This record gives sequence, C-alpha cells and structure tokens, in this order.
Amino acid sequence: MTLDDFLQHAAARKPLCGPEIGRFMDEMSDEARRITCQLNNVYHTQDEIRDLLAQLTGRPVPATVRVFPPLYADFGKNLHLGNEVFINACCHFQDHGGVTLGDGCQIGHGVVFATLNHNLAPQERKTTCPAPIILGRNVWVGANATILQGVTIGDNAVVAAGAVVTKDVAPNTVVGGVPARVIRIIDDNGKPDNR
Repeated sequence: MTLDDFLQHAAARKPLCGPEIGRFMDEMSDEARRITCQLNNVYHTQDEIRDLLAQLTGRPVPATVRVFPPLYADFGKNLHLGNEVFINACCHFQDHGGVTLGDGCQIGHGVVFATLNHNLAPQERKTTCPAPIILGRNVWVGANATILQGVTIGDNAVVAAGAVVTKDVAPNTVVGGVPARVIRIIDDNGKPDNR
C-alpha cells in the first residue's frame, strides 16, 4: 500500500481493516512517533519546529505557523496547516482521516482531534472508520476540547474549553459543553448577534 492509496481509501471513508492497511498504519505510526519524539524531547526554534512538522506532514509548512511542543500525531501525513496557525502545548492529532486547520486558527492546550471511530458491534470493534475534521479560517479552539471525526467548524467559530464537538459548527458561532451546543452567535466584531 502506498501513501496515496491510503489517503484515497481514507478520503472515501472506507473502514480501515485488513493486514495490508494494518501494516501500513503501523509503519506510518512508527515514523510519526520518531518525528514527534525528536520534536518533543529537546528545545527547538520555531524554524526547527516547522522543519520537523514538514517531515511529519510530508509537505512544506507555512513560515507563519507557530507550535508550542509537545505535539502528538499518530499519522502526520494527513495533517494540513494553513497560514498563521498557532497550536499550543499538548495537542493530539489522530489524523488518519484528515485534519485541516484553516488560516488563522488558534488551538489551545491539550486539544484532541480524533478522525477515527470504532464500530459498535463487538465482533467489528477493532475496525476503525475515518472521517475528516476541517476547521475554517480564524477558528479558536479552547483548551482541552475534543473534536470528533467528520466535524467541520466554520470560519470565525469558537469552541469553548473542554467542549466535545460531535456535530458541525456554523460560522460565527460559539459552542461549548458535552456534547457541544450553540452558546451564541457572534458578529464579525466578536459581539453577540441580536438577530
């Protein structure tokens, strides 16, 4: 299996099962852990961090991206970072299904992006199913939030600290809670929209 084969399989949201996919995921996980261990276990400048992130993702990382390690990823090659993205310490990216952070996203401490889910049927529990997580522009995710598979968060939305986001979030919306629910709608200046 090649990386392109896997990415196409994941983009089609097909179950991740079978020995060939299992071997490929193990190899990619080993590579991601090797790179994140390098990233997390010694001080690096932001330029060095971006170089390591480029190795992790397999593509150039914009010069405006800033990350405060540690950062954890169990795949890496399906993580896409826009311009002026900031990722605070202790974030976890399970990016097999794809994680896209749009331009200007601000990610708080300890945020989890989980693009895989297990089947509920006990006999199929080891099979995982991928779905992408997509954040639009200028999304702010508060500390210790969890974003689950298949969720799209619109431009300028805010996810409150500790929220568990299970459904799409509209642009200019603040959500919070477990599961996350709409708290308010905001205008372009960050003020409550009184519609």
